[in-house]
Amino acid sequence: MTYTGVRIGLLALTLLAGSAASPTASAAAHPGTAGAATVGAATAGAATVDSGTVEEQRLDRAAPQEILRRSGFDTVAPEFTRVLARSGSYARAEHVVVEQGARLWRRAVDRAQGRGPAGGDLSRDDDRPLYWARLAMTREIRRWTPGFGLTDAQRTRLVGALEQTSRGQRDFHYPRAKGVKRILVTGFDPFTLDRDVRISNPSGATALALDGTTIRTADGPARVETAVFPVRWQDFAEGTVERTLRRQLPRVDLFTTVSQGRVGRFDVERTNGAWRGGFPDNDNVSRTETVPVTDPGSQPQWTSTTLPYERIVAADTGRFPVYDHTSVTEIPAGGTDPVVRPDGPTPGSTARARGGGDYLSNEIAYRATLLRDRLGLHDSLPGGHVHTPVLEFGAGNTDPATGTVTDPEFVRNRLDIIAQVRSILTVAADAGAPGVGGTARTRD
Repeated sequence: MTYTGVRIGLLALTLLAGSAASPTASAAAHPGTAGAATVGAATAGAATVDSGTVEEQRLDRAAPQEILRRSGFDTVAPEFTRVLARSGSYARAEHVVVEQGARLWRRAVDRAQGRGPAGGDLSRDDDRPLYWARLAMTREIRRWTPGFGLTDAQRTRLVGALEQTSRGQRDFHYPRAKGVKRILVTGFDPFTLDRDVRISNPSGATALALDGTTIRTADGPARVETAVFPVRWQDFAEGTVERTLRRQLPRVDLFTTVSQGRVGRFDVERTNGAWRGGFPDNDNVSRTETVPVTDPGSQPQWTSTTLPYERIVAADTGRFPVYDHTSVTEIPAGGTDPVVRPDGPTPGSTARARGGGDYLSNEIAYRATLLRDRLGLHDSLPGGHVHTPVLEFGAGNTDPATGTVTDPEFVRNRLDIIAQVRSILTVAADAGAPGVGGTARTRD
C-alpha cells in the first residue's frame, strides 16, 4: 500500500499510506482518511447482488479475463462448477469446496515455483491468476442453486472454507526434524483495482514463490510456509488473522507479515498502531475506528517489531534500499490533534497511523504482533512487518486505459522484490531471537 497524508478525496485510489510518498499501493499503508464513512459491508459471506460482490464484479473486465486466459486459470471456475453441481448434500458440497480450494492454492504455488505446465505465456511469478480464479469460484458458490436446501449461513460457510483453503491458511507443513528453523510469511491480494485493474501485489507473489521452500541459514536450513490475506476490513474484524496465526506462532522461529509500501524502497516497520484510517477496501467498504480485537480493555495503542531490524538494514539484500522506519502519527497524551513523530510514539499517546499507515498492512502487523505478545512470545519470537517497494509497470505501460497486463520491467521488478524478501528472511533467521544476536528457537 502507499504512503500519504492526504484524505481520501485527494488520494483518489491509493491503498496503504504513511508519511510521504506516491499514490500507488499495496496491502497496507496510510491513506489518511479520518472521518471516512462506511460505504458497505464486506465479508466472505456478505450480502450480494446478482452479479456477485463488488470484488467479483470486476471479473468481467478485459484485464482479469486476459490474466486468467494467459495463465490457464480460466479453466478453474468451470471445472469447479461442474464438480460442485454433482454435490447431493451440504456435507458433500463442503468437501468439494475444501478440496478444490486447496487444489487452487497448490496449483498457484506450483506454477510460481516452476512445477507443472505454465498454462500460457504469463510469467510464472504472477500472483494475479490465483486472485481472479478464487473470485470466479466464490461467485459460482453465490450463484449456485443446488437440488437440496442450502441456507444463507451454509452458503456463507462454503465461501469461507474456499477463502481459507485457497489462501494457504490451512496449509502449514513444517518438518518435525530437529535443527530445522520454521519461518512464517504472509502476503496480500492485489488492491486499488478500480484505479488499475491490472495491479499485482508483490507480497502475494512472494508468498507463492516461497511457500514450502527452504532457506539456507548460518545455523542450517529454515522452512518457509506462507499464506495470503484479503484486502477487506470485515474479514480482519472477524478474526481471519488470529484464526490463521494463533496455532502457528508458538511453533515458529520467525514470522513477518509483508505488504506493498512505497516506491523504490523496503521498510522494516518499527511500530504498529491500533487505528483504522478508513481507506476503502477491495469491496469499496470503509472503516474508521480503533482496530477491533478481543479483550479490548487490555488492547495497547502500539505494538513493536521484534525483527532484527538493525541487521536487516545493514545487510546487502538486493537492489532496493532497506530502511528502519520509525515514524508514527499520534494524538499525544492530553492532546486532540494528530502529530507526526519521526522517532516513534510518546508515552500515553493514541494511535492514528504508524509509519506504514493506517490501512490493512498496519492492521495485520498490529494483530500479528499483538497476538505474539498475548501468547507470551515477545521476548523469544522475532516478528514484525516488512513493506516492499511498489510494483511498477514499465515505462510506456503505466496508463491502465492503454497499457498491457504485463511487460518485461514489471516482471523484473516483481522477481527482484521476491528475491530481496528471501534475502531479508535469511538475514533475520541468521540473527535469531529478538534484538541483534541471539539463538533462534527450534521446535520439535
